Amino acid sequence: METETGTLWLTADEQRTWRIHLEVSKLLTHQLERDLQPFGLTYNDYEILVNLSESPEHRMRMSDLARATLQSKSRLSHQISRMEAAGLVRRENCESDRRGLFAVLTEDGWETMRKVAPHHVAAVREHFIDLLPAEDLAALRKALNPVADHLRAVRGKA
Repeated sequence: METETGTLWLTADEQRTWRIHLEVSKLLTHQLERDLQPFGLTYNDYEILVNLSESPEHRMRMSDLARATLQSKSRLSHQISRMEAAGLVRRENCESDRRGLFAVLTEDGWETMRKVAPHHVAAVREHFIDLLPAEDLAALRKALNPVADHLRAVRGKA
């Protein structure tokens, strides 16, 4: 329904869909964060460990890691400092670019990933994957892909 201001308001069904999406996103993130607490990790810590563990030589340039985790460089720097203090990562200078830094997964960080990952995957299954039939997961993936593609493209323009 469009108003005199030109705003195309959400229909009742669109509003319900939008709100359940927001609620599920928040509740799921909150639950996964709680499931990581016994390991002394935050959701952001885990996301950084995953990115580093999946990268060649378990290292990423800080700027690339900031992009991958949707964090500002400043926020990531503080996060990495906390994770360095915990022995999970270390920073290394980039030999080809004196201003560049790498975040590198330490041996303790790798062992933490190996210990925590099975529990995290079980939590993702319990609170999301196993609640939906395979055909609904496929439909959800198909429905969300254009949104993700659009947002990646918009982000690339910024």
